[in-house]
Amino acid sequence: MENLNFPQYDFSVQMNEQKKLIFDIVRKKFIPLTHEEWVRQHCIHHLILYYKFPLGLISIERKITFNKLTKRFDIVVFNKNGNPYILVECKAPSIALTSEVILQAGVYNSQLDTSHIWLTNGIKHLWLTKTENQFEFKTLPELGSLR
Repeated sequence: MENLNFPQYDFSVQMNEQKKLIFDIVRKKFIPLTHEEWVRQHCIHHLILYYKFPLGLISIERKITFNKLTKRFDIVVFNKNGNPYILVECKAPSIALTSEVILQAGVYNSQLDTSHIWLTNGIKHLWLTKTENQFEFKTLPELGSLR
């Protein structure tokens, strides 16, 4: 897999028949290792090891409904009160973070109402923070600034 714009993390990777699998520490099982999953696993490790969010506050690939359509978000981090706090949308490194990606995250967030949205393809990161009733682009937060 390609090098990403993250610190180096240790992952458990194994082969199953012809497929590479990576262990997801949140779902506690091996997942097919796609390019998008490589990015998602880096985000999960970054949230846990760098930002120090407990495993129990992170949800992966859960269904939400928007206009009677079923969608799946990549990652949501909940606050201590159990409310959605950060929405993370992961793309493969070959996928640009375009206005369509921002719109996709906005659709998900219309149901979740998080304070922060993190869009990443593993190479580029876009961080949006809610200020009053709109989101503003910010830099990726420093350690300890999300609590």
